[in-house]
Amino acid sequence: MILTIAKREISTLFLSPLAWIILTIVQILLGCIFLAQLDIYFSLQPRLLQLENVPGVTDIVITPFFSLAAIILLMIMPFITMRSIAEEKRNKTLILLISSQINMTQIVLGKFLGLFFFVFIVVSLLMMMPLSLFIGTSIDVGKLLSIYISMLLLLSSFAAIGLYLSSLTVKNHTIAAVSTFGALLILCIIEGINETGDLKNEINNGDNADEINGPLNIGLTLSSFIENNSGPSEQRIEYWGTLISCQTTILAMVQTLN
Repeated sequence: MILTIAKREISTLFLSPLAWIILTIVQILLGCIFLAQLDIYFSLQPRLLQLENVPGVTDIVITPFFSLAAIILLMIMPFITMRSIAEEKRNKTLILLISSQINMTQIVLGKFLGLFFFVFIVVSLLMMMPLSLFIGTSIDVGKLLSIYISMLLLLSSFAAIGLYLSSLTVKNHTIAAVSTFGALLILCIIEGINETGDLKNEINNGDNADEINGPLNIGLTLSSFIENNSGPSEQRIEYWGTLISCQTTILAMVQTLN
């Protein structure tokens, strides 16, 4: 029965134009970002050849690419999860599910499994871009696999939070989307504050700079925001304003589709 609910959930997603529009936007946007990362790598390559123990294409291109992908998908996932249970309430089909022989655990697991399948499709499509680099260079397969698994787990946690907040929303799924985005953003800020504190402690303790930098983190933290937006406060305000504007635009698009 769980698989039946999951199949119904994924069918509902792809019968709506929203899922196809989101997949298209994500592929185009992240495709441009991936090409930009490659351009940066090619511009740095002459200087990298003169150094020893330099990071490879996996660290310079693929890891920052998925860091940005995590940020963008944070804005996208609330629009995927918002309909999960709120739509059932609005259409009064949730009562039929509850009154049948299906218990709440099966309903929730089935909904989550359907969302996980969508997440699997999104991450697998994104992995096609770094896999294309095998044609002309070598890639750290172990690190690439860990990034793939990490992205699946990260987006699955986004889906779980969105599913929970959708269950708290009565009929209006737009509220579920906004509340999910707010919750994910708060968790992002908390994690960023913790990492900033850890980094300051390591610097004060005189740790090696290489150990402090370590492997680039693909998690959703403020370190990635700071790295790409260091500078005057006006630039940071513009960056956050752009994120919120994108979120508002997608929200307006969803309202139009409904």
